Amino acid sequence: MDARVKKKKLGLKERYAAMTRGLHWDTTYQPMDKVFPYDKYEGIIIHDWDKWEDPFRLTMEAYWKYQAEKEKKLYAVIEAFAQNHGELGVTDARYINALKLFIQGVTPLEYYAHRGFAHAGRQFTGAGARVAAQMQAVDELRHFQTETHAISHYNKYYNGLHNANHWFDNVWYLSVPKSFFEDAYSGGPFEFLTAVSFSFEYVLTNLLFVPFMSGAAHNGDLSTVTFGFSAQSDESRHMTLGIECIKFMLEQDPANVPIVQRWMDKWFWRGYRLLTLVAMMQDYMLPKRVMSWKEAWEMYAESNGGALFDDLARYGIRKPKGWEQACEGKDHISHQAWATFYQYGHAAAFHTWVPSQDELDWLSSKYPDSFDRHYRERLEHWGKEAEGKDGRWYNQVLPMLCQTCQVPMMFTEPGDATKIAFRESTYLEQKYHFCSDHCKEIFDHEPRKYVQSWLPVQQIYQGSCYPEDINPASPGDSPVREVIRYYGINGGEDNGDFSTSQDRENFARWSGRTKHEDKPEGTPDDKAES
Repeated sequence: MDARVKKKKLGLKERYAAMTRGLHWDTTYQPMDKVFPYDKYEGIIIHDWDKWEDPFRLTMEAYWKYQAEKEKKLYAVIEAFAQNHGELGVTDARYINALKLFIQGVTPLEYYAHRGFAHAGRQFTGAGARVAAQMQAVDELRHFQTETHAISHYNKYYNGLHNANHWFDNVWYLSVPKSFFEDAYSGGPFEFLTAVSFSFEYVLTNLLFVPFMSGAAHNGDLSTVTFGFSAQSDESRHMTLGIECIKFMLEQDPANVPIVQRWMDKWFWRGYRLLTLVAMMQDYMLPKRVMSWKEAWEMYAESNGGALFDDLARYGIRKPKGWEQACEGKDHISHQAWATFYQYGHAAAFHTWVPSQDELDWLSSKYPDSFDRHYRERLEHWGKEAEGKDGRWYNQVLPMLCQTCQVPMMFTEPGDATKIAFRESTYLEQKYHFCSDHCKEIFDHEPRKYVQSWLPVQQIYQGSCYPEDINPASPGDSPVREVIRYYGINGGEDNGDFSTSQDRENFARWSGRTKHEDKPEGTPDDKAES
């Protein structure tokens, strides 16, 4: 009788190779270049796809087991949070507005990333890159689901959370994140990885997830903290994919360097403009603050990012264009964004307010070189105006938008915070406007792409954002009111000032607090809002 031959158990590296490279085959009846046409048209030269290395060496079998364990823990916490009425355990109902902005502007990006990686993974000739992109596509879909499930609990109790998908496609300020990802996945696969995996995930993502999840913890939101931690282990793999992609391209051929450098310039700046929403959320929308946007930028961008680009210098890569301007902007962009949203709070699906005196003092301490000099007096004036007989002021004139980043033209000139930055280009006898030299340069390099931008303000003026039963030119009709109705924003519930909102009334009643009652120890007071 023959002895049974024991099969040698594969090690991690061999198992990973068998489940990636081992599943690959070269086509015969059609040439490989025809089956995978898009990994060459950007001009990137790849000599050897086997040089692609994934440090995690994660197979699909291990991936599903690992993610299933995380799902069990996550949904156990979400269930406990709901059963114990965690929606009343947050420090202040103002905090919910940060979640509104998150589910409106960040959560849909997870689904866009899922679509982008699923598409990019199909385009790479190399099996290792295809598998890595496939896993990230599944990750991003999971993140979209878990964020939606966790935040949906608040939708039972608070306004401004009920129509996020429609708002993402239509509302003016949400065109900023939407245009970022549509710009990214309408490029080629290597540009998409540079935009999302490197510039957004590796260089900038910590500015979103780490301070925001810390802020959620400080404000008593265990549900949000849990989905943040559940996603963070995935983010470490995503960051690794980003840096691996960059180094892989740079090491394959010297001709790739100028292409990659241009992409870095473009996508660092586009990502930085997108994070303006995060800067505002961090400085103004968290009742209990962990750190200022300026501190977060210095820690996660200047320190970590600076070391990264020092490391990439050996490949011939420099810091992205706009780096110095972004470092200067850490003193300004959150205040400029909040001032804009305060003016247009009637056309947004969340509440805004004038910070209390304690909060103004906190901002003064965190921004000693800029806040008192440029921004405090304006906020104090708006606070006095809101207390007057005419009440809070809203701007009824629509703002001009940057053609590239689609942020309202609210940013100031480098070195002069008293002057609005304004640039313009002419293409096919049409003028286009920009908020910075860098947005103008991005447009000038690819004008045929950016002339197609769907700009909400222009669409409103063209009559594209009104209900079909309305003629905004008719006497007695209010164009602003009808645009808000078209958006699906419930006027008087989802928008306006927090001090007169249903959210504030309900939170005070449900939690047993009065409007004038002191907040929990360590939270800013309520003077400016009462």
